[in-house]
Amino acid sequence: MEDSYVAFDLETTGLRPKYDRILEIGAVRVEGGEVTGTYETFIDCGIEIPQRITQLTGITQEMIQGSPGTREAVEGFLDFAGEEILLGHNVLFDYSFMKRSVVNLGGTFERRGIDTLAISRSCLPQLPGKSLDKMAAYYGITQEQHHRALDDALTAARLYERLKEDFGEDHPEQFKAVPLVFKIKKESPITNSQKVYLRDLLKYHRIENNVKIEMLTKSEASRMIDGIILEYGKMKR
Repeated sequence: MEDSYVAFDLETTGLRPKYDRILEIGAVRVEGGEVTGTYETFIDCGIEIPQRITQLTGITQEMIQGSPGTREAVEGFLDFAGEEILLGHNVLFDYSFMKRSVVNLGGTFERRGIDTLAISRSCLPQLPGKSLDKMAAYYGITQEQHHRALDDALTAARLYERLKEDFGEDHPEQFKAVPLVFKIKKESPITNSQKVYLRDLLKYHRIENNVKIEMLTKSEASRMIDGIILEYGKMKR
């Protein structure tokens, strides 16, 4: 069983790593069952936060203003985590977002991981729900800010230690790290012609938004242009 790992959690603008962005990173380093370090940051990801995400997490556009960009925040996480095993509740979700960000920044990100959701399902199949908040309630783990990255990362770490205490001796194979697999291709950055056309389109239709155009990928810019034209029409020459 694993005694040293980094538990991490992300808050994102949506559920699709190809189209959505990371808003917040929270991580805790655990050694011998004790927390020995933490990492937490908002990310100014360059796009507007959907209202449903603000309602779920409490994260607003104002809260992320002045925060690090994706590169600085992700590199900070990589420095913090090193080559440690990664742990999370439904860890592949958070890993997929992190890997896409790392690859788009020109790096590689291959890690082993532990999934407390999978362990919960295997060891406690009789429970009606295995979400992080329900598992925390079952074990009496206090959560101060559910759906905030650092608190959820810390909760996942505490859950792992409790599950390991209850079931580790009888089912040690459930608690071992396995390779995390998520295939991804690097996204191309927005082109200069897209930047010019998108800015002209926004100005022509008098559309105000918080999107940082220079931070978009080529495919994101295409989708944004198509969406504006579909709703407002093309520019008349």
